[in-house]
Amino acid sequence: MRKRWHLNRVLLLLVAFTAFAVFVSACGDDDGGDSGDSADSGNGGAVGLPEPNPDFFDQEEMDRQLAQRSMEPEDFGAGNDPWVQAIEPGELVDTSEYKKDGPWNICFSNASVDNPWRQTGWTTMQAEVELHDEIGNFEAVDAEASDEKQIADIRSLTKGGKCDALIVSPNTTATLTPAVERACKTGIPVIVFDRGVNTDCPVTFIHPIGGYAFGADAAEFLVENVPDGGKILALRILPGVDVLETRFSGALEIWKDANIELVGNEFTDGDPAKTKQIVSDYIQREGGLDGIWMDAGATAVAAIEAFEDAGQEVPPINGEDQLDFLRKWAEDDLTAIAPVYSNFQWRTPIIAATRILSGEPVPKEWVLPQPAITEDQLDDVIAQNEGMPPLHYALCGCEDMPGYPERWQG
Repeated sequence: MRKRWHLNRVLLLLVAFTAFAVFVSACGDDDGGDSGDSADSGNGGAVGLPEPNPDFFDQEEMDRQLAQRSMEPEDFGAGNDPWVQAIEPGELVDTSEYKKDGPWNICFSNASVDNPWRQTGWTTMQAEVELHDEIGNFEAVDAEASDEKQIADIRSLTKGGKCDALIVSPNTTATLTPAVERACKTGIPVIVFDRGVNTDCPVTFIHPIGGYAFGADAAEFLVENVPDGGKILALRILPGVDVLETRFSGALEIWKDANIELVGNEFTDGDPAKTKQIVSDYIQREGGLDGIWMDAGATAVAAIEAFEDAGQEVPPINGEDQLDFLRKWAEDDLTAIAPVYSNFQWRTPIIAATRILSGEPVPKEWVLPQPAITEDQLDDVIAQNEGMPPLHYALCGCEDMPGYPERWQG
């Protein structure tokens, strides 16, 4: 069993709540009127929750993602591997018009390789290419996180008919949409993955379930593992980033009917030192915390260290599938979970390109599984990634690929 909170903390919370309820009852309206409802009116709802950012909130899409978490995927390849599975594949695209003899020239417009998640994925994608003899050339261009450069990259790749298929990992959604639409009009099959665009012209759009599901997985875990009325601190990387905003919205959806208090909602800029300072400040201000929710796991270890420095037990927390967090979780016997944004998705666009150019059908929207790492799986995941660097993403799906593990250790 992982660490659990002491009973005296729960009793203190119950005593405080009871005293508050007595106070409210004694101070009711003198005129007998209705005092009105509020978020903390004793009806079991959470305290301190903001509204989801309306610029990034889609109730229908959130409901879909939360439901997809429990759906069985269908196989679109041999081996029952998650990178060739699809959840609710729905419409299958007839790709016979794109069928052609190899060897093929596959082109890739990459948003960036500016963080460990993308670096792990990019290494995996290159190894996937080597598994397909029918791919004669693989040309990739790094946009270096610049919309302008990626627009120019796509224009260059689609000139002169040098690409048999184009894969795009968009840097942003709205700005890259016109560039993807122009690429579609050239007649070559376009495959989009990771972040989407606002057009359905690509042959297929490949992605894991999504941000709402990530946020909900972590939020549900905290609801199950913090005491009633427990204090949760939300740590977020940056505002206004679509995938991060949807993760927070997914958490808010889970918490809205839960008996928890969100004491803070802070941005860390992905900086470990800033993360540690924020957590330390809240520990001092609140006297302790009962849970930590994070929209990304890059600074999870720094959050843990803040509790260690304060001499306090680390509360239930989520990270991600970076190995530094997973190893810390195991070594310190923490109560934790690691939701993921499936890194193995970097294999699927290459597989999709080979299917399309072979005239085989693909899902119009290819939704990949998005499994969270739980306590039961932790030791096996760590063992499977023995010798890998701390910032490596464990669910890369790369363990049986050419050059493993050395290729991913650099």
